[in-house]
Amino acid sequence: MTSRTLEIWVGIFVAAGLAALFMLAMKVSNLAAYQTGPSYEVTARFEDVSGLKVRSPVTMAGVRIGRVKRIEFDDEALQAVVTLEIDKRHNRLPRDTSASIYTAGLLGEKYVGLEAGGEEESLKPGDRIRLTQDSMVLEKLIAQFIAKFIEDKNP
Repeated sequence: MTSRTLEIWVGIFVAAGLAALFMLAMKVSNLAAYQTGPSYEVTARFEDVSGLKVRSPVTMAGVRIGRVKRIEFDDEALQAVVTLEIDKRHNRLPRDTSASIYTAGLLGEKYVGLEAGGEEESLKPGDRIRLTQDSMVLEKLIAQFIAKFIEDKNP
């Protein structure tokens, strides 16, 4: 190969590497995957939303159906209020749908998982999801394990 051909291949390799880094950055920052179209908002209250962020995915049956639009703190109830933006196509979620905060993948991205209930009436814009399960915090689990271990050692 001539020097010129080698330089071209090196340039192509560097460009491909930069494109791969850009795609990884978009995936990690959670910006690329979901474009918002017509949607409606529902809220859910949680005791602990550790690690959940605005724009985190909202999924049902493993399929992304929306995003977290807002996370606020209610000073009176002392709870986090999470506003979920659900794609308008998914307007038949039962009123007794439950929401849980889960962790996905190695990077530990948090997301809201919805599970359908059995009611025939659907959630409407502005409704509140009443059944919620908080984020699991690893530090709390370790503290409980250590406390139980110490308790078992010293009866």
